[in-house]
Amino acid sequence: MLYFLHELTEFWAPLRLFRYITFRALMGAGTAFLLSLLFGPLIIRWLQALKIKQYVRDDAVLEHQRRKKSGTPTMGGVLIIATVLVSTGLWADVRNVYVWLALGTMTAMGAIGFWDDYLKVSKKNAKGLPGRIKLALEIGWTLLVVAALYAWEPSRAHVAKLMLPFLKDPVVANMGVIGVALFFTIVLVGSANAVNLTDGLDGLAIGCTNSAAAAYLALAYVAGNSVAAGYLLVPFVPGSGELAVFCGCLLGAGLGFLWFNCHPARVFMGDTGSLALGGAIGMVAIAIKQELLLMIVGGIFVMEAVSVMLQVASFKLTGRRIFRVAPIHHHFEQIEKERAAIEGRDVEVVETMVTIRFWILGIIFALIGVATLKIR
Repeated sequence: MLYFLHELTEFWAPLRLFRYITFRALMGAGTAFLLSLLFGPLIIRWLQALKIKQYVRDDAVLEHQRRKKSGTPTMGGVLIIATVLVSTGLWADVRNVYVWLALGTMTAMGAIGFWDDYLKVSKKNAKGLPGRIKLALEIGWTLLVVAALYAWEPSRAHVAKLMLPFLKDPVVANMGVIGVALFFTIVLVGSANAVNLTDGLDGLAIGCTNSAAAAYLALAYVAGNSVAAGYLLVPFVPGSGELAVFCGCLLGAGLGFLWFNCHPARVFMGDTGSLALGGAIGMVAIAIKQELLLMIVGGIFVMEAVSVMLQVASFKLTGRRIFRVAPIHHHFEQIEKERAAIEGRDVEVVETMVTIRFWILGIIFALIGVATLKIR
């Protein structure tokens, strides 16, 4: 909305700032952050009044965590979604199709997560929405995204290309409609659920998502700038630069939510937030043709998802578990708690220690992802 103020430059020259993506991305981040701080306490009190409380899975190894976290307000992802919607609407060019797809994906995945959270709260257990229904809904939205990208003429030239990090030319020039649908399903559904699996310690998922959002802010800006894209030999996708504004708003909202979600958390994002965040990042990756780079930028999410798959496969095939608990952050949490107990250290700070170490790894993965722009 505020983007159109640049058209009044002839009346007041400083209004030209609203034309620049970098300015609007920073302002969007600041707006989302301030809105989160302003409305966060209200949302938390609202969730508490509705008795929307977290129900942690019943696991003997995680019994202490279950007792400590059960009862904390959940579904705080509504705060993230709302602040991103408002701030993006204020600072992005709302005529841009990529922006609408990113907002739509975030909202659609968040709605699926909301339904899942609601069932958990209403039934007072951690099962929620059946996996097959959740997966069907996620795939259904992905197919709508594919149809939209094919229907919009400017995106047709890029949608079917398969790019690999470190290579300047596509490895597959045209994946075909079926190939695109399958590939985008893996990216969107995989991204959304990987963030969901990471959401297990206070501040963990949102902190790692913030790193990924910052990385894709830079990547989206380059992809939408013909000069920068040409110099760095990455796909130039006209109009995708506006996604840098969206990523800025996502980052600001994430930092604002972290204010309340850091240990000890006053609110959890729930599936409402984790699916929305993962879907949003995945959609940006698809739009700028940096889908596979998401495996580097979101390295933490990949680790979490792979640890669960390995744990399940090992138990089904051999009856043994590779990790003490999956996802892997709980594995490291249990190991560090045992060390802390033996060494006489405070066991209560272990969760924060594991979370911050994962944040550090997340930042490193994000920096490596951005660095690949210079390696072609």
